[in-house]
Amino acid sequence: MSKKHKKGAVYVYNKTRETFVATNTAVADNYVRRLVGLLGKTKRWASNGSAMWIVPCKGVHTIGMLFPIDLIFLGKDQEVVHLEEHVRPFRISAVSLKSSSVLELPIHTIYRTGTRIGDQLEISHAIKDTRESSLVSAEM
Repeated sequence: MSKKHKKGAVYVYNKTRETFVATNTAVADNYVRRLVGLLGKTKRWASNGSAMWIVPCKGVHTIGMLFPIDLIFLGKDQEVVHLEEHVRPFRISAVSLKSSSVLELPIHTIYRTGTRIGDQLEISHAIKDTRESSLVSAEM
């Protein structure tokens, strides 16, 4: 994902399984965002479609978190290289040397989407259809 895509909604699509993994993904791509991550978030954050993409990252911890999460470790080409389901608070994940980033997701997301090691994910900026919004404003 290029620097121009840092603002706005980011989605994660599993191209292998043809399903969305997340539709509202926050990107933690600097020191402060990676350090804070999901700390301080409540269970309300953990709704279907939410995610935190930590770039770069080879492993995470859930120390100080209030709820369990699923983890998808991605290689440099967004290929799934490692999975961890239902990682409880105050735990440390495995470190994956093949990983270049990690997706933190609400629990059961891996199961719900059928994501497996080797799957190819697409992480991209959601493009807003400006035509539709201009049609709505023209009708008013």
